[in-house]
Amino acid sequence: MLRFTVKRILGMIPTVILVTIFVFLFVRMIPGDPARLVAGEDASPETVEMVREQMGLDQPIVKQYFDYIVGLLHGDLGTSLKTKRPVIEEVSLRYGKTVKLAVLSLAWSVFVGILLGVWSGKNRGKWQDYLGMTIAVSGISLPAFGIGFIVIIIFAVKLHWLPAVGAASLKNYILPAFTLGTSIAAIMARFTRSSLIEVMKEDYIRTARAKGLKERTVVWKHAFRNSMISVVTVAGLQFGSLLGGSVVVESVFAFPGLGSLLLDSINYRDYNTIQALILIFALHFIVINLIVDILYALINPEIQLS
Repeated sequence: MLRFTVKRILGMIPTVILVTIFVFLFVRMIPGDPARLVAGEDASPETVEMVREQMGLDQPIVKQYFDYIVGLLHGDLGTSLKTKRPVIEEVSLRYGKTVKLAVLSLAWSVFVGILLGVWSGKNRGKWQDYLGMTIAVSGISLPAFGIGFIVIIIFAVKLHWLPAVGAASLKNYILPAFTLGTSIAAIMARFTRSSLIEVMKEDYIRTARAKGLKERTVVWKHAFRNSMISVVTVAGLQFGSLLGGSVVVESVFAFPGLGSLLLDSINYRDYNTIQALILIFALHFIVINLIVDILYALINPEIQLS
């Protein structure tokens, strides 16, 4: 298992290098001049040029990339053009909130999605299946901002049960976590159902039933475990999307996370912060893929030999 993990980690290195190159070049293709932004609209050309030299933007692109990598290795993500504070400080203030929101969203959505998917899969073609998939399709079809506004009106405005904005306490996480997790629960339900139906066709399932095992044992002990690989894949990818794709939901709930920070940075053209956030979101997916690969190997040890 250790050898398998080390191989996967080493295999990540070229991907990480390509990601840093892409992020570095992408941010520099965004319209606008960061030197002009820092110097101010009324600054003279000489002042703008001086700021450009201070920011290193007058250097060859290769030199700029090398300096960028050196800064990353030292934990330096640059300075925010908006707040004049180190980007690492801006990110650290919000990172924990976004991760907590993502974990809560994924936890309830995976649990509910798997239960709904198994319920539909083992009752294929029956009313339970149609009802479960109707709920799943509805969850996928409804836009996140629409669900957000609905739950705010019901639980915050009408019933006054939960707060609608901020992240002061655990209560503040409930509505955005529900909003974020709704579509993921629906996706998990559909993938679980499809995977379970395929596994239920296997010979060993028929053998288990022929031995007189209870249907609950056949479904959960034999069928469900062997359908977990595709479910783990979906869960991992969805967790990565939660960490990087919560911009709309965080805006609806005025949630002080990385998504709202990215939106503010784009509006202000804070290039250094945008660059850092895109890199962080990309690294999330790389690390999550590594974790998913390791979980594959734990679920099915034969994968370690492939």
